[in-house]
Amino acid sequence: STLLGRTKVVMMSNINNIKEKTTLEYNLAQINEFIDNSNTNKLDSFVKNLHNADIAEIIQNLDDESRLKFILKIKNYFDPEILTYLNESIRDEIIEQLDIKQLASNASALDVDDAVDVIEDLEESDKEVFLDNISESERKLIKEGLNYPEDSAGRLMQREFVSIDLDWNVGDAIDFLRKNKDDLPEDFYEIYLLNKSKKISGIVPLGRLMGSKRSTPLETIKNKITRTINVLTDQEEVAFQFNKYAMVSAPVINNNEEVIGSITVDDVVDVIEEEREEDILKLGGVGQADIYDAVIDTTKSRFSWLLVNLLTAVIASIVIGFFQASIEKVVALAVLMPIVASMGGNAGTQTLTVSVRALAMKELTTSNAFKIIAKETLVGGINGIIFAIIIGLLSSYWFEDYLLGIVIAMAMIINLLIAGMAGILIPITLNKFKVDPALASGVILTTITDVFGFLSFLG
Repeated sequence: STLLGRTKVVMMSNINNIKEKTTLEYNLAQINEFIDNSNTNKLDSFVKNLHNADIAEIIQNLDDESRLKFILKIKNYFDPEILTYLNESIRDEIIEQLDIKQLASNASALDVDDAVDVIEDLEESDKEVFLDNISESERKLIKEGLNYPEDSAGRLMQREFVSIDLDWNVGDAIDFLRKNKDDLPEDFYEIYLLNKSKKISGIVPLGRLMGSKRSTPLETIKNKITRTINVLTDQEEVAFQFNKYAMVSAPVINNNEEVIGSITVDDVVDVIEEEREEDILKLGGVGQADIYDAVIDTTKSRFSWLLVNLLTAVIASIVIGFFQASIEKVVALAVLMPIVASMGGNAGTQTLTVSVRALAMKELTTSNAFKIIAKETLVGGINGIIFAIIIGLLSSYWFEDYLLGIVIAMAMIINLLIAGMAGILIPITLNKFKVDPALASGVILTTITDVFGFLSFLG
């Protein structure tokens, strides 16, 4: 029954993947058909029933010619929120085809945080046009949002939130919400309690409010701890707090401890995805998601990283050059030496990946650093011994030289020990010097494992 249950789960997962794929293919087929037949009415009707994220997905998967035709047909009712779901390169291309005045008039229903996300990538002249064609109140809020540092809580927060008097009871709060229903945010999960100084003094979850008697004082049902986020807090720290404390929303305060906005979990999900993608790309030596960039732009962005890798490869080659005479005498060395360096690089990368993640999740700190370093070095040593036995026996049999087997076995142990230690020490050191470990750790690790791998074996 357990096997059947697992099989059912796998089958359902595959069916869902097929459905998702079919939905995108169906949408693309429909859009292309409407464009080819110039059926504007059906196109408009079809697009207006789609979620903005689906429209963005369609735009990114259309070919260049169809994409241009599609944008020109929907430009008059193009929802600016679509831009927030698009890749940056595609977004710039789309904005060039849109009327900025029309885009601004379509942005009236956009949340301030999404409006800031849209406008921050516009050219300065387009920013002015956009701001001149929205209401004074929205313009003021967007300008304030743009003044906050990029990747800060101020850029993430929504300006709409619900705050009421700390001295009220549940009945007062419910009556207030009903009376002001037209002025409430579209989505909110908590109510912020303000004291007489207008500073936040508590948070009441909406579910707890609705489940309490009308006579219950709000102060008695507020959260035990009031967690707030300063407006200048980095978005990565915001995401960390949401994950750590399982928060669905949080009030954003200024330096005077006044509530000026709210961050909800949907905003944080975007941050988590953005930070995860950024770390993966940096570990691969790619600065941005350049799949939609032009060939020349992608080449330029990757060239500098490849140049650094070339320089480190030259260092490893110089080490090999010191032992050129030995390699000429014993050809087996040339056959076996890549094994030591490769195993060291792979083992070090395993440790490095775990270390970078631990630093990002704040699991690796000064208090437990020594313990983790010792553990990873020990793991490298144990794996080194195991693989030393395997490669030692294999080399002895292959080249009929037991001394060569002993040499490569010793080199394997040394390099995997170094790889384990380097894989943890490099990101810790870089982090201490305020250098992003995800960006620089890989190339340093590769250099160390290659150099010490060749030195330990050939030496």
